[in-house]
Amino acid sequence: MSSTRSRARPGEGEKLREEILLAAESLLVETGTDGALTLRAVAARAGVTTPSVYLHFANRDDLLEAVCLQSWGELERRMRERSEGVDDPLRVLGRCGRVYATFALEHPVQYRVLLMRPSAHRSPGARECFRYVTEAAAACVSAGIMRGRPESLAVGLWSALHGLVSLLIAQPEFDWPDDLDTLIDDVVRMAGFGTVLASRIPREATPTSAQLAEGLDALTANWPERDQPRR
Repeated sequence: MSSTRSRARPGEGEKLREEILLAAESLLVETGTDGALTLRAVAARAGVTTPSVYLHFANRDDLLEAVCLQSWGELERRMRERSEGVDDPLRVLGRCGRVYATFALEHPVQYRVLLMRPSAHRSPGARECFRYVTEAAAACVSAGIMRGRPESLAVGLWSALHGLVSLLIAQPEFDWPDDLDTLIDDVVRMAGFGTVLASRIPREATPTSAQLAEGLDALTANWPERDQPRR
């Protein structure tokens, strides 16, 4: 009374791997947690034997990481799409930040698995995220908008975004503003403009609050009033 299929023919291995990943992803989305993801459950969902899953994935963590990493290809595609035709590196940085936050909230289980669990190694998800942000920061440095090492700037920018997303995912019952799009936009703006400013202030400089306020007031005196979030 087994529902498993017959042995795959030569050349079908990659197709079977994709089916296993799809089965694992459906379990993750349905349950909202990785706790229900066992190799036995995935095998049953895919209609294969548990040993068949082991042919493609060494263990549960290997499968879990693989299924979650599938999402990052879509994230990169969206970032490239939103950046296409935009010449201003700071505008590109802002757009990528909004895409990142929105995408993470659309895929909370995958985000939690890849970037919110303790890990003994540097996860591929973390590497990919850091690469995206570093590329955007490097473009801002090349254009003279920011100063410093792109990698160092990227750490601060990524920390701001990850902090917001992690809180929204981990604390859904908190009294968050109804308009999350505006909240995301505000954090992205603060991270971007804050990094631009901080990267230009020498470490040994100790400006007072009054000096900062006076300088920024002079800088922004002729800027238009902010009304709608810039996209």
